Amino acid sequence: MTQAQIQPTADLSHSAESAKRTPWREYFGFSTDHKVIGIQYLVTTFVFYLVGGVLATAVRTELATPESDFVSPEIYNQLFTVHATVMIFLWIVPATTGGFGNFLVPLMIGARDMAFPRLNAIAFWIIPPAGILLLSSFFIGAPEAGWTSYPPLSVVGNKGGEAIWILSVLLLGTSSILAAVNFLVTIWKMRIPSMGFNQMPLFCWAMIATSFLALVATPVLAGALILLGFDLIVGTAFFNPTGGGNPVVYQHLFWFYSHPAVYIMILPVFGMISEILPVHARKPIFGYQAIAYSSLAISFLGLIVWAHHMFTSGTPGWLRMFFMFATMVIAVPTGIKVFSWLGTLWGGKIRLTSAMLFAMGFISMFVIGGISGVMVAAVPFDIHVHDTYFIVAHIHYVLFGGSVFGLYAAFYHWFPKMTGRMLNETWGKVHFALNLVGFNMAFLPMHKLGLEGMNRRIASYDPKYEALNLVCTIGTYILAVSTIPFMVNACWAWIAGPKASNNPWQGLTLEWMTSSPPPVENFEQDPVLATGPYDYGLVKSYESLDDIANQMAALREVRLTRSGRKRAVEPPNPDGPLSIMPPSSPDEG
Repeated sequence: MTQAQIQPTADLSHSAESAKRTPWREYFGFSTDHKVIGIQYLVTTFVFYLVGGVLATAVRTELATPESDFVSPEIYNQLFTVHATVMIFLWIVPATTGGFGNFLVPLMIGARDMAFPRLNAIAFWIIPPAGILLLSSFFIGAPEAGWTSYPPLSVVGNKGGEAIWILSVLLLGTSSILAAVNFLVTIWKMRIPSMGFNQMPLFCWAMIATSFLALVATPVLAGALILLGFDLIVGTAFFNPTGGGNPVVYQHLFWFYSHPAVYIMILPVFGMISEILPVHARKPIFGYQAIAYSSLAISFLGLIVWAHHMFTSGTPGWLRMFFMFATMVIAVPTGIKVFSWLGTLWGGKIRLTSAMLFAMGFISMFVIGGISGVMVAAVPFDIHVHDTYFIVAHIHYVLFGGSVFGLYAAFYHWFPKMTGRMLNETWGKVHFALNLVGFNMAFLPMHKLGLEGMNRRIASYDPKYEALNLVCTIGTYILAVSTIPFMVNACWAWIAGPKASNNPWQGLTLEWMTSSPPPVENFEQDPVLATGPYDYGLVKSYESLDDIANQMAALREVRLTRSGRKRAVEPPNPDGPLSIMPPSSPDEG
């Protein structure tokens, strides 16, 4: 069976109204349509991703040679500080949660919009001014204390740039909290009546876990930044040791948010991968409940591992042991997901589309980042590599290899649903190849640099590290070039690409049961749930499609009769969601 059937008793006059398409002007204004807001998030955050990429390229250009000869050390500090802040707070977090979360969650649960549409729009419109504010700090001297902004360095350096950094992050945190409240209420209250929690798509489970984390952790960061702002501007001494403050307290508060922030970034991507793999492998997801509940486990455990970032900050030995153990335990639910994905791929009829390639690339890169994460969870190893390039490699394999590969997979998978157009698959594969090669050239050598003792956040270094740094820089350039085929492909396809059918990948979750792009209120009739969302390859699912096709044809005839325009009933769209051809035998399913 498919996940949805069309509600035969729907209000047809309302359905006709909801079939209106979104005018293109809506994408440039204050819209309350969750799909428009989702696309606004994605486009805006991708622009910030490009800005962050330019800053990263400048950083790597400086590091191509041992001497500090491209920019001054002060500018270098500003570049990597703003680069990291942009990538985390203006790209990965809002793109995964605000972008795909907004577009997909209401569609996947059969809702017409988010629970609080105006609040949803406000949450988005906080982001562009916050980002512009952060970038404007270059005109007066950008922050130089890194994205962690540890005191006392952050309260004795460039105060103007640091104050802007604090205000920008506070605004972005506010946006994140508003979005989290909206997602929780939407999923809790607006699911179609027949959809229980165990019938929800796994992306919705991931959004529940992510929203819970954001609600609990983000206010702690906001409190820390407000106190840091007082130290910076008013002259208090909450964290400034020269006035009796304790900078380690700031580290505790900062990492209480910032370690869970890794999961705020990665959990939605876990959900996306769980949606993409079954569709392109034509198999039911392996271990639905294990994947769903492991998201909640990661969300809870993510709140009790923050101090593993502080093994070298005077943390007592007994406390180190607790946080080492807790950090290693979090690998268990993460491993459950990875093995479930591999179980889904095993024996599947894998279609090597661009979305599938990026999804498999995500698993490979994230596993490398996860293994190095278990390594740095061990106290002796962490002390050896603390503040070296091994940590830079680890965080990039987790955040870029994990989040960005997953985001690209999601772009290729849901682009036809968002725009009604198909991306070019050849250019998608070129994009994937360049991305994979550039990424591994840029970050794999950093493991060796870190093990050999090269410190991070330095503009000049010992010449013995030059060869590996040059490889990293070349890899960064390839990574930068890899975005060109993607951007050209996306722009061309959106304007003049081949039209997509309603269900080009033959998916079974609810977002594929409406037109591409979806109408203003998502569904012409209210959908009702028939069964689970991942029944790929089951003969009964294809039998159910015939029933749905008959119901839709009958509804269309009734609507035409009431409108006085009765004519012959149109046959079901051969490319639509109801056109999935049944397998010739059960074994082929």
